[in-house]
Amino acid sequence: MGFLDEDYLLETDAARDLYDAVADLPIRDPHSHADVVEIVEDDGWGDIWEVEGATDHYVWAMMRKRGVPEEKITGDASNREKWTALAEVFPEFAGNPTYEWVHLDLKRRFGIENPISAATADEIWEETAAQLEDDTMRPQRLLEEMGVEVVCTTDDPTSSLEYHERAATEVDGTDVLPTWRADRAVHIGHGDWDDFVDELTDATGIDTGSLDGFLDALAATHDRFADHGCRASDLSVYEPVSRPVSETRARRIYEAARRGESPSEREVEDFEAFLLEYIGSLNVEKGWVTQLHIGPVRDYREDLFERLSSAAGGTVTSGDVEIAENLRHFLNTFDGEGEIVLYCVDPTHYPTLATIARAFPNVCVGAAWWFNDSPFGMEHQLEYVGTVDLLANHAGMVSDSRKLLSFDSRFEMFRRSLANVVGRQVERGRMPMDVGLDLVEHVAYDRPGRLYGFA
Repeated sequence: MGFLDEDYLLETDAARDLYDAVADLPIRDPHSHADVVEIVEDDGWGDIWEVEGATDHYVWAMMRKRGVPEEKITGDASNREKWTALAEVFPEFAGNPTYEWVHLDLKRRFGIENPISAATADEIWEETAAQLEDDTMRPQRLLEEMGVEVVCTTDDPTSSLEYHERAATEVDGTDVLPTWRADRAVHIGHGDWDDFVDELTDATGIDTGSLDGFLDALAATHDRFADHGCRASDLSVYEPVSRPVSETRARRIYEAARRGESPSEREVEDFEAFLLEYIGSLNVEKGWVTQLHIGPVRDYREDLFERLSSAAGGTVTSGDVEIAENLRHFLNTFDGEGEIVLYCVDPTHYPTLATIARAFPNVCVGAAWWFNDSPFGMEHQLEYVGTVDLLANHAGMVSDSRKLLSFDSRFEMFRRSLANVVGRQVERGRMPMDVGLDLVEHVAYDRPGRLYGFA
């Protein structure tokens, strides 16, 4: 097997046949961090660093680990200097999925076979720069070429959705849909919560001086997102909290916070629990999917956060997160009502998520997320979920990416990993080939369409 050849990740004849069946299926991406402005403006990129490194904290983290100074990662060095610094250490990334993603991008989109290194840095810089000048390398043409049917962005409730309105008429062949990301609304203990509430008033024209006004304003943004084709809400929490909390209790917490009083830990949890249930009700009314991303310990490296703020590569995981008991009230409240997708950043939580999904037909496990987004992590998760719950109930792949050019690479890695997992089961006599074919096609394409209402 050669580097990224046709048998990449495929260990059996059955896996090769299964992958061939799904390799060219269109992409439905229910969760990404794609830049809708970038897609609509369709200006493209000027160089390979802008494409591969400028927004990718996976790349940044690996560069730091190999001793590249921050000046050549997120600092004021030129893009060419940053690319050269990346290329010099890139061979040392081998074994990490970042090594494969970037090489897949170069091979699939630019036709470049040479591995990245100090010796090839200038050649790859020049070749990609020349190709990026062509209209075929603009975002909308690339989405078409990659077969992206649907891509869901991640958007603050206060967003005007102006560019989504434009995307509906200016982007052909791909539905670019918003996702209602409620983090800032829910996290009352965080520093920018007050700012969010003020922005919510500005965005809706609804007075948020009271809890009723706040809830009405949130519902108004929820309605606006629905008008623009939104299919899901998203919430990232370290540890979910759900319990019965009265509106009277939530009102007292809200009013005190707006007066500038710092809520206690219990008050923070109670407000988050109240809002989670409120959001769940809004989602059920609209037929949206409720997505919960559980477990990231954000901004753990304090120096990195202070210099570069969030999303700079300083997040870690912890196995010390209570999920089963903390979600009990929410899941039972919405038992059989609305679809719920659970993601975890720590793989030790898969048994909990898989058994919860097994117990509730309207709950499923989402794609192997963040640190698990690799051939190793995907196969481990698919095998476990398929054993405890049902592989057919898996939510399917999401890119979770800020890099449009990588959508194809990430979905290819998933589909190859999926084919490999199912192929081993076919080869071991655990299922017939025709059943395996139906299964991989379902998980790779049909399942996200039905779950999120794309089909």
